[in-house]
Amino acid sequence: MDQGEIVFMDRVSLRYQEGLSVLKGLSLRLFPRSFHFLTGSSGAGKSSLLRLLYLGLRPTAGTLKIFGTDVQHVSMREASLLRRRVGVVFQDFNLIEHLSVLENVMLPLKVRQESPAARQEQARELLSWVGLEEYVDTLPQRLSGGQRQRVAIARAVVGRPDLLLADEPTGNVDDKMARKLFHLFDGLHKMGTCVVLATHSRHFVDLFPYPELHLENGRLTPHLGKEESPLEIL
Repeated sequence: MDQGEIVFMDRVSLRYQEGLSVLKGLSLRLFPRSFHFLTGSSGAGKSSLLRLLYLGLRPTAGTLKIFGTDVQHVSMREASLLRRRVGVVFQDFNLIEHLSVLENVMLPLKVRQESPAARQEQARELLSWVGLEEYVDTLPQRLSGGQRQRVAIARAVVGRPDLLLADEPTGNVDDKMARKLFHLFDGLHKMGTCVVLATHSRHFVDLFPYPELHLENGRLTPHLGKEESPLEIL
């Protein structure tokens, strides 16, 4: 395994209890400072793949290593420590309803034991970037779907994670904000983060020159963009 490898998958498959095989024999390596679009039709398994990479699911076959650690053999505590290095934006947002917008965004920094002043500064900066500086004290249930999505994105990127997983992160925002968020993800990967972004938007896939991972019938097919990126499908 190359030093610094973020994700290593060797013939990974995922089958749910109902017997449905969602992912079939995926082999893939992802590296720091890279950006990957994950595409495929609804039900192709994009969300399932992202949850595997977040350790929310375990493979039913094959080898999956995150940051060099085989996920099949990690304890709950070890899995929790690995997740601290991962930023996630899922379609259900997973905001904590009794915490304010600012408190939600500061959570990853609190887990990392950064000072209260540093948490406030970084969280407010991100909330300003996503246009929510006026909502820092608002509870999530008082926000629209698009606003909740932007809070989830700010929380996911505030700690500059080693791996960012985003599932349709711009599905509830207008085109202007979507473009701004894509530039946020683009800047994050240039600072060292490995970004895997699931999207149905062909416009943004074609706009940014990064590799496309296409899921079809449970298998991955690479579609390289206009410039090279540290990506290897085995």
